[in-house]
Amino acid sequence: MPFSYVVHKDLRLVVSNGYDCLSWDEIKRCQDQTQSDPDFKPEFDQIVDLRSVTSFNMTSEQARMLARRKIFSLGSKRAFVAPTPAVFGMARMWEAYSDLSDNPSQIRVFSDLNSALKWLRSEEMPDSDQFRTEAS
Repeated sequence: MPFSYVVHKDLRLVVSNGYDCLSWDEIKRCQDQTQSDPDFKPEFDQIVDLRSVTSFNMTSEQARMLARRKIFSLGSKRAFVAPTPAVFGMARMWEAYSDLSDNPSQIRVFSDLNSALKWLRSEEMPDSDQFRTEAS
């Protein structure tokens, strides 16, 4: 599956991982699954690990619709990890669409996982290696 997630209930954290080419349908499906997961709470934080994403197959309008969905609460911090220019650009567009919505999230885009973890909660977050949901 090109987009998956794990809820770390004890850490109040959702870790989403993308692989290869991500489409609108795959991201929407994963958002729907996350939202209906019994362990998920909207006030949890999120890491979106896009280090293994090669491209996106969606229009800017589809990206806008996904970014504006109300899944996480206003207080949630959401860190996107996007090391390549194209993926970083899409993540920044997602951040901008969210900022302009009626339900803006605290989204920040980072080029490396350690910076993202530090922004979320530097003292509370365990080692970043445990946050892969599948083998790279």
